[in-house]
Parts: sequence; structure tokens; C-alpha cells
Amino acid sequence: MWANIEAALLKFFADFNSYFSGYFLVILLVGVGVYFTVKTKFVQIRYFGQGAKQVFGNIKLVGDKQKNGMSSFQAFATAVAAQVGTGNIIGATGAILTGGPGAIFWMWIIAFLGMATIYAEAVLAQKTKEVKEDGTVLGGPVYYIKKAFPNGFGKFLTIFFAVATVVALGFVGTMVQSNSIGGAVSNAIAGENVWWISLIVGVVIAIVAGFVFIGGAKRLASVTEKLVPIMALIYLVGGIIIICCRITSLPRAFGMIFEYAFNPQAIIGGGIWGAIVTAIQQGAKRGLFSNEAGMGSTPHAHAQANVKTAHEQGCSAMFGVFLDTFVVLTMTALIVITTLYANGSENSLLWTTVNKSNAVATAFSVAFGGGNIAVTIGNIFVAVCLTFFAFSTILSWNLFGKINFQYLFKGKGTIVYTLIALLFVVLGSVFQNDLVWELTDFFNYLMVLPNVIGLIALSKLVKGEVNNADDIKKGKKLFKAEDANK
Repeated sequence: MWANIEAALLKFFADFNSYFSGYFLVILLVGVGVYFTVKTKFVQIRYFGQGAKQVFGNIKLVGDKQKNGMSSFQAFATAVAAQVGTGNIIGATGAILTGGPGAIFWMWIIAFLGMATIYAEAVLAQKTKEVKEDGTVLGGPVYYIKKAFPNGFGKFLTIFFAVATVVALGFVGTMVQSNSIGGAVSNAIAGENVWWISLIVGVVIAIVAGFVFIGGAKRLASVTEKLVPIMALIYLVGGIIIICCRITSLPRAFGMIFEYAFNPQAIIGGGIWGAIVTAIQQGAKRGLFSNEAGMGSTPHAHAQANVKTAHEQGCSAMFGVFLDTFVVLTMTALIVITTLYANGSENSLLWTTVNKSNAVATAFSVAFGGGNIAVTIGNIFVAVCLTFFAFSTILSWNLFGKINFQYLFKGKGTIVYTLIALLFVVLGSVFQNDLVWELTDFFNYLMVLPNVIGLIALSKLVKGEVNNADDIKKGKKLFKAEDANK
């Protein structure tokens, strides 16, 4: 009976998500990205260097203690911990398998435009955050939506967004992460997905995560500032090794990304327009899940930053999208394409066993010549990376959900929220992978609309922040501390 219910739910959410992401989501994300790109005069290009300098100039594995909130790098690391998750491995490979290598091109487009969008999100989060007497910092879309619409409509939007965020990030979203960890660890241990191994993994994750949850934002910041640089380094080093093994296939891989962006039917079948829509759809859907620009999740982290101006954190936020999509996600794409596509393997029997959960591990094993040892190495590497990526995302998403839960219930019932979140972590480890992904996509989409409405309504504040930065850069204006939160 449960199998029938699960199948029915999967079909419903898959059909809804397919329509929503195939049309409305693409228009919305591209539209708001273009709007802020033009509004800020390509802030993602003009201030990219400042974003890189802001991040690399403030890297500390043991940051200074903050009276309230987080340091700029801690907030950046917390945001990146949310962005760099299963979307960078399983989401990217899922997009390639469904939409072809060209889906990565559309992810790049969404990410480039999303850098302007996330700049606006971070700036508004800084300008509208609230600091409680005990030093707790509260900020995010509900606070800038409330500023944009201090009326009944605004109250509806904030409640809608807060409920969607609690469900999407605090509860259902963590299921995707624990599901991915459980499956990867099970494959590394037993060579297949064994439910009881995944369940044990889920329980262990919940215990460790619970320890961090109880410590609040300060403990989370202390963990993410160490975890993010380490996990990124491990994955990039491993990826570079694989790409070096397949270096002769690299030009062909980039060629396939551009070629199949506009000619995807040659590799995924179907009519040309249907294939292109599928490629764009996968790029937009998985791009949103990966870099989260426009979704309204990472502004909760950027609001925590103690910075001189909101512009500074906006620049850091832009670099976070660049790191997530153009570095980490692209690394995944190149691993899969150079190994499983560029040498003609897309037509081999190999593809009868490849899916979005094991594609990267398969790519590693193929690159090392196949065989049991190579398969084991691939499974272990992916299990380690997914554990880092997904666990860090669980931590950050829990904080984002908690901020919205506190908004809804005026700071009460946090313990209840934490217990429910931990239960979902455990349940997610043994749920059907496809249903968990569709549920997560569904609630992520619900977050986008109220967030985008709030961003557009306060676009003048964003434009003003960019203008102030331009004036300071040109020497027309001296920086004043009070400019930070005007």
C-alpha cells in the first residue's frame, strides 16, 4: 500500500515541478537576474575582484569571537555550506543525465545572473536585520519583505515564505542531504544501497548535527569556517586528479557543454524544442538547488555578518555563487563528461547501471581503469565528499529554518523544531531518493516567489548601495560607518 502511495506522490510532485521549473521558474530566475544585472550595471563583473578579496582576505579557520552575529568569513562559510551540498554532485549529474551536458551551460547562465540576485539578497538582509538584546541576529527575506510591505499583504508574504522555508530547509531539505550521505556510505561499504546501513548513517548524522544545533549560531559558525575550506579542498584535489587522467578529453568536454546547450536532442533524443526546454529546465532547476540565488536561503547567513557596509557582504555573497557553480559544480560536470561522455562511453553498456547517485563514483572508477579496487576508491571518495557537503548543508539549512520558525512562533518552541528536524534527518536516510528530491524542489519553488517580490520592491535600496560603493571607489564620497545599515 505504501508503495502505491509513494508512487502517486512521486508522480504528482514530479508533474508539478516539471511544469513549474520548465516555464515559470526559468522566466522568474532569468528575469530577476537580468533586472538586477542591469539595475546594478553588472555588479557581478565590476565588483567580482572585491568579492574575491573580501573572502580570501578574511579566511580564518579559527575566527575571532563576535559580540553578536558572525565575522564576514563565518557568514560566507555558513552560506557556502548551504550552497555546496548534494546539488553539486548528485544534482549536477542528474541534470546531465536528464538534460545532457548542455544543461551545465544553462546552469552557468543562471549562476551568472544569480550573482546579481544574491548581491541584492545579501545587501537587503544586512540593511533590514534585527539584533536582539541578547546579541541574537535575526535577518533574511521575512525581514526585508516586511520592510517592503508593512501591511496585510506583507504579513501574508512573510508567513508564506517562513512556512515554506521551515518545511523546505528545516525539514524536507535535510532529507535529501541525509539520503545522499546514507546512499553513498552504503555503496562504499556494501557496493549497493542497503537500507539498514543508510539508517545507521542517518542516526549518526542526527546525533552529531544535534550537538551543533544545540550550540546555536556561534557553534555553527565555528564549525562551518573550518569545514567549508577543508571540504572544498578535498573535492577539488580529487577532481583535478581525475581531470588530469582524462586531460585529452577536456577540450571535447567543454565543446559538448556548448554544443548540446543548443542541440541537446542529439544526445537525449526527442524533438529539438522539447530537448532544449529539458536542458534549460534541468539547468534552472538544479542551478537553483545548487547556488540558491533567488531562493532566499543564504540571506539568513549574510545577515549575520559584521561588516562595515552591506555592499561588502553583497560582494562576498556573489563570490559564493561563483565558487559553488563555476568551480565546484563545474568540477563535477567535467569529471562526469570527460569520463563518461567525451570518449564515447555514452553508448556503452556502462549506462545501464549509471544514475545520478553513482555517476561521479562510476566516473572515478572508469578513470582509474575499472576493476574492483577502482570502484571501491570511487565509492569511498564520493562518500567522503558527499558526507562533508551534505552535512554542512544540514547545519546551515537548520539555522535558516530556525530563524523562520522563531519568526512564526515569536521565539517559542525551538526545541520542538530541533527534534522534528532531527527526525527528518533520520527518515531521509531511508526514503526513496526520487520522491525526496521532488518534495525538496517543490518547497524550494514556494520560497522563490515571495522572496523575488520583496527583492524587486526594495530594488532602490540595492541600487543606492551600489551607487554609494561607486562613489567611494571614485573618491567622490568618504566612507561613514552609518552608511552600513541605512
